[in-house]
Amino acid sequence: MKTTLATLALAGSIASALATLAAVPAVAQEGKEKCYGVAMKGQNDCAAGSHDCAGKSMMDYDKASFKLVPTGTCTSMMTPDGGHGQLEPA
Repeated sequence: MKTTLATLALAGSIASALATLAAVPAVAQEGKEKCYGVAMKGQNDCAAGSHDCAGKSMMDYDKASFKLVPTGTCTSMMTPDGGHGQLEPA
């Protein structure tokens, strides 16, 4: 009986911790927008197409990968090749 109760208590604690962690990214994205073409290699927040997600970009300024930036700043960001951030993947 004691083992079952301890197991249930541990499972409940783990479930609570995981639920808290799952809510953090939603809060971190408030006031942010996806900006494509500005992330450095391996520093993207996610992607469209060529790879599955965060940190997987294989080249700098990949136009299919985005970085979360403060809302309203994306299109004013410049890349070394003279390009700008984009709100949609290229």
